[in-house]
Amino acid sequence: MSRFAKLRTPRRGRTRYIRYNAYRMLLTITTSRAPATDLGWLLHKHPAKVQSFELSFGRAHVFYPEATDDRCTAALLLDADPVGLARANRGTGNELLAQYVNDRPYVASSFLSVAIAQVYGSALAGSCKTRPELAEEPLPLVARITALPCRRGGEPFLRKLFEPLGYDVRATRHPLDEHFPEWGESPYFTVELRATVRLADLLSHLYVLVPVLDDEKHYWVSADEVAKLLKHGEGWLNSHPEKEQIAARYLRRQQKLVRSALAGLASDDATDPDEAAAEHDLAEERLESKVSLHERRLAAVLAELQASGAKRVLDLGCGEGKLLRLLAADARFAEVVGLDASVRSLEIARQRLDRARLPDSARERVKLLHGALAYRDARLNDFDAAAVVEVIEHLDPPRLEAFAAALFGSARPRAVVLTTPNREYNVKFEGLPAGKFRHADHRFEWSRAEFAAWCEGVCARHGYTARLQPLGDTDPQLGGPSQLAVFVRTAG
Repeated sequence: MSRFAKLRTPRRGRTRYIRYNAYRMLLTITTSRAPATDLGWLLHKHPAKVQSFELSFGRAHVFYPEATDDRCTAALLLDADPVGLARANRGTGNELLAQYVNDRPYVASSFLSVAIAQVYGSALAGSCKTRPELAEEPLPLVARITALPCRRGGEPFLRKLFEPLGYDVRATRHPLDEHFPEWGESPYFTVELRATVRLADLLSHLYVLVPVLDDEKHYWVSADEVAKLLKHGEGWLNSHPEKEQIAARYLRRQQKLVRSALAGLASDDATDPDEAAAEHDLAEERLESKVSLHERRLAAVLAELQASGAKRVLDLGCGEGKLLRLLAADARFAEVVGLDASVRSLEIARQRLDRARLPDSARERVKLLHGALAYRDARLNDFDAAAVVEVIEHLDPPRLEAFAAALFGSARPRAVVLTTPNREYNVKFEGLPAGKFRHADHRFEWSRAEFAAWCEGVCARHGYTARLQPLGDTDPQLGGPSQLAVFVRTAG
């Protein structure tokens, strides 16, 4: 067992911890996706070799403790030079001693982020020239960090950072020393992160969030760090519930830089609807109006929720609240929660609920939450049913597994009613060019077979059964304009 020692430095009276008789910084990444040795292609590091790299703070070594078709683990071991680091930052007296006697060479920190960028740079960028399709594939991955400091916030903050990204977090806290329990617990954890995710996404999350947990950087933070944060946070940071804390810690609380980063995230936030997005919504409704699809879709979802016997219901991706108003008007639903990533849409939903001719008791049953569908959220647990109406097609395909894990694996409502367009029916819409989607923000539109295959996979992984049916006027060859699935939980 590794041990820790306490060092109190005169500077600001801070308590520092040092680790001794231990391994250096170690990150392992494991996959069980066969053939598991494909991990070597993604990392651009051959499983049969041990490779070493010179870094500004020491050396990094990459090796594979196991490499079979069934399971492969790549290890990144950092061997920091504490003496060299101290000489580069000279001080006097006790301050100089603190530079030599500290935990910096032994715990995951900004050193690890630098190593990821320099040693795994191609994988971090999502680049794999020989196997480009592999770089885009979500893989079952387990990342293990042997000593991760959680200096402020502890394990709860650790979970707040990684669980919204779809990770199963397993954290084991280390004592300062088993022989001296009066010293108390250390701020260090061995952490395992498990998810089915692209390797590039996993590395991006680690690159940003490990220094955030450490709450310290070994180098001077300048405006360049804002660009790095925006680059490696692209696609996930702008909707993360802790983005303000992440930006503040990553940029060492330099307020000018933090404001710049948050402004950059706001300008890139494609999930928050603006006037153009509202126009796209209207265009889709006009396209479907001839078959009265919008109203029929909401009526079908409401009927399924009523038939389920649910009392507490989620409307995920509730938008401007059209289904919420129907649910609020039905006294069978004791609690209705709408969640959306767009603050503007939630404001409109609240205004429309306030203007609706509903008794006060009906409006009081509705609660609106700001959040993202692809992140685990404890606020969504213990509901009887959830509605996901024409939402998943707005998610990037690599995020679908995170969405399924958050809803079916974590929140686990008893029933889920989900709808999505049927691509095969698009040929019947006048004015819709061949190959075009119904909505400018749709990332995909599925055929009936593709939707059925996705539903089957969700059921197999998370313990549900699904019943599928067409929505709207059904064409014998093409099916309905939309398609509906009712998932019922069978396990857990």
